[in-house]
Amino acid sequence: MPLMPRSLLLSASLCVLATATPALAQKTVEGRVDKLEKEMQAVQRKVFPGGAGQIVAPDVTPETPPVQQVGSPASSPLADLTSRVSAIETQVARLTGQVEESDHRLRLLEDANTKLAAQVQTLQAQAAAAAAAAQAAADPTPPAQQPFVAPSGPPPKPAAAGPVKAAPPAVTKPSAAASQARTDAVAAIEKPSSGNGALDGYTYGYRLWMAKFYPEAEAQLEDILGKYPNDPMASRTGNLLGRAYLDDGKPTQAAKVLFANYRDRPKGDRAAESLAWVAEALIQLDHPKDACKAYDEIRDSFGDAVPANVKDMVAKGRVTAKCGA
Repeated sequence: MPLMPRSLLLSASLCVLATATPALAQKTVEGRVDKLEKEMQAVQRKVFPGGAGQIVAPDVTPETPPVQQVGSPASSPLADLTSRVSAIETQVARLTGQVEESDHRLRLLEDANTKLAAQVQTLQAQAAAAAAAAQAAADPTPPAQQPFVAPSGPPPKPAAAGPVKAAPPAVTKPSAAASQARTDAVAAIEKPSSGNGALDGYTYGYRLWMAKFYPEAEAQLEDILGKYPNDPMASRTGNLLGRAYLDDGKPTQAAKVLFANYRDRPKGDRAAESLAWVAEALIQLDHPKDACKAYDEIRDSFGDAVPANVKDMVAKGRVTAKCGA
């Protein structure tokens, strides 16, 4: 048998290699695709545990690939398929990592929720126990109820009806600790010392009144008003004294002091305001007609020279007392 020329043998070998290489590459790609399909199925079972086979439609559709111009170099179909498979493998790995991270966060949230529920139950149990203990301490066990026994003999005669005397109101005296605390609080209020006795006395009484120490403010203002009845500060002192009585729940005494302040100092800077507070005291004493007379006196005596705050008091007071136009 004659020997085959060397050139023909080389050509045959190249043909065999060219045929075997695509087949081997195709087999490798198919294996990677099978592996990807299995991994995607596992991910779908994890994401959709209640509905196998569900497929989420992509939010972004792939763009239309541009048309390559004639003559531009193009890769082989096998190379394109290999690159696409590699991209899919990367996406699957990333998606798997995200699923595992989400599972981890969900477990942490469930653990925190369990601990919080246990703490809430413990606090509720402690609160219920404390409430039961407090109720038991406040409400002692009532005595056993005695059986009813019908009285024997004739019924007793009713007592003669007479005037029923009301029990005197109980006077609640402040404790020694409360009295000392009030004394300390009053002593903590600073006394001014500008050298003007009338001004310093009024200022100190004003501070006591602002702190709602009404009895102390009344005593201070009465003392200063008695010492300086003709001082320019006397109008303010008398007006503030009447307001202190009014805030202390003494409208009758307030009306007397305020009217006296208006009568004795008609040109004082608090004369119109004192008359307005007189009307307020009369309204509290349920004398609306007399309050309307006081408002009329303000209009007739002061006219348009009434301060703005007094105008507001008069407008509101007339409505309350139903004074009319």
